[in-house]
Amino acid sequence: MGFSRAFIERPVMTTLIMAAMIIFGVFGYFQLPVSDLPNFDFPTISVMAGLPGADPETMASAVASPLENQFSTINGIDTMTSSSGQGRTMITIQFNLDRNIDAAAQDVQTAISAATRQLPRAMPSPPTFRKQNPADLPILYIALTSDTMEPSKLDEYAETLLARQLSTIDGVAQVQVAGSAQYAVRIQADPSALAARNIGFDTLVTAVSGANVNQATGAVNGGTKSAIIHANGQLNNAAEFRRQIMAYRGGAPVRIGDVATVLDSVNNPYAGSWYRGKPAIRLYISRQPGSNTIKTIDAIKAVLP
Repeated sequence: MGFSRAFIERPVMTTLIMAAMIIFGVFGYFQLPVSDLPNFDFPTISVMAGLPGADPETMASAVASPLENQFSTINGIDTMTSSSGQGRTMITIQFNLDRNIDAAAQDVQTAISAATRQLPRAMPSPPTFRKQNPADLPILYIALTSDTMEPSKLDEYAETLLARQLSTIDGVAQVQVAGSAQYAVRIQADPSALAARNIGFDTLVTAVSGANVNQATGAVNGGTKSAIIHANGQLNNAAEFRRQIMAYRGGAPVRIGDVATVLDSVNNPYAGSWYRGKPAIRLYISRQPGSNTIKTIDAIKAVLP
């Protein structure tokens, strides 16, 4: 009888244990966090460089080539491609899968520093790079349009107000502005007017650069005190540039407006974005790794009003 009882209890206990495992397994499965964009670092780095006004051939030869020569010395590179356009260059470096992305980023930064001396001095800022990650894809797009406001003013609100304030929200990693229309004064030189006054393009460029320097004018030094002289030399709009004297011919001043058309415009009038047929400024919002997407979007929508 004892043998028969043990023989019966053993399959019953086995069945209960397996049923418990299945029940808790199914319950635990539905409690697992699921992310369509896993937090995984691909060994890919993008390098961006800009030189306003340069044509694609100049960007490829003067900017992309020195950078590529330095990047080619880095170990573990699988592929490297570059794309050059008007005033910009992007180099994409794909590393081997066993290459640590953080160590690769340090090598890329070292290569950029080594190539700095070979790059054009006119570059407004050194090249930058960023690691590519599928989790960095934007979770929310915001488009700003206006029927009455100028694009440059709309861009100012987007970059100085919205982008900065949204970046402080818990869960937001980065806010990028696309289709930017930053205010700029565009000076279109008239070759005939310059030639008639015996003035070269270099004189015009030097005059524009020297007339808008944000630096101290000089200093007054005494026996016991020293003071810095700072005159407001900033030119803020096209009208002020138009009146600026650039040279003297025959004892008479030649102003920039006499030899060029000066306009209030944007930094790059050939680029932009549209939303439903209207010019727009777009904001791309990316979340921090591990943050809740729905919660982050709700927090952004609560701040927008």
